[in-house]
Amino acid sequence: MIEPSWIVALGAILFGIGLLGTFYHKNAIVVLMCIELMLNAANLNFVAAASHYGDVNGWVYTAIAIAIAAAEVAIGLAILLSMYSTQETISLEAANKLRN
Repeated sequence: MIEPSWIVALGAILFGIGLLGTFYHKNAIVVLMCIELMLNAANLNFVAAASHYGDVNGWVYTAIAIAIAAAEVAIGLAILLSMYSTQETISLEAANKLRN
């Protein structure tokens, strides 16, 4: 069996990759995918803790987080489709201009 510390390290690396992708990309779809990567890294850490301590609470938290992530993606894609229909772009710079 894999040590939980290795799984936690993998989760931290995936979270870091998602965080960097969120900061450096200007395409809204890529940013949404990077946010999902960060959520899945947190889920991986929940599962690692659940397997380490022999508790099912980590699995329950993971199932709830996956349901919340699915709702977040649905809302995010609806917003992006609405923005594309009005602005004909999904660039985050164009979304920032909508504030003014």
